[in-house]
Amino acid sequence: MSADERLVKAIRAGLAELADPAKAPAMQAYMKSAMPYRGVAKPERSALLKRVLAEHILPDRVRFSATVLELWRTAGFREERYAAIDLSGYRAYRRWQDPDLVPVYEEMIVDGAWWDYVDELAIRRLGPILRENRTRMTPTMLAWAHDGNLWRRRTAIICQVGAKEETDAELLAQAIEPSIAEPEFFLRKGIGWALRDYAKTAPDWVRSFVDDHPGLSGLSRREALKHIG
Repeated sequence: MSADERLVKAIRAGLAELADPAKAPAMQAYMKSAMPYRGVAKPERSALLKRVLAEHILPDRVRFSATVLELWRTAGFREERYAAIDLSGYRAYRRWQDPDLVPVYEEMIVDGAWWDYVDELAIRRLGPILRENRTRMTPTMLAWAHDGNLWRRRTAIICQVGAKEETDAELLAQAIEPSIAEPEFFLRKGIGWALRDYAKTAPDWVRSFVDDHPGLSGLSRREALKHIG
């Protein structure tokens, strides 16, 4: 089944109407984006999406997935890709958030290959799917933790940010450990972020983890212990 072209066109037309060409270059430069911006700030984009998505309800998960990917794959401006992510998390489609959607999110993570896309998808899409489907999702996240792709690895590391007491500490440790020696900034920062977040819930566990892993980078260590000393 094909994408809902009416919805795709409505989103793009709405973003074009809100465009501010004076703001677009600075937004593109800040994000170091090869794809241009329309110059639409998040509050305006969110208001547009709230209205348009309520007016165009998709009938089934096949049309939903196809529309998300169509908006993503054919985007000419970065805000259109943000809109695809917004559509993927729209409350009307909550019942379809399960492991069968992982290939959609994986494509977006690997193709997007930058933190503004990846972090939202990792934490707000894959994280909830993991918590509700641990048997199916844990092996996937463990495989991603060892993957050659930086952004799959970062996803495995940070996908439990915000999980609090629902955090699987063993999975967190196993997701971090393969990347401890990696020099890549986004892995080191992701490790520190994941540990710092979990320290709000389990500070003793995080202290022990840091003590037991002397190979952690200074960045990861500082971030992990930022609020617990």
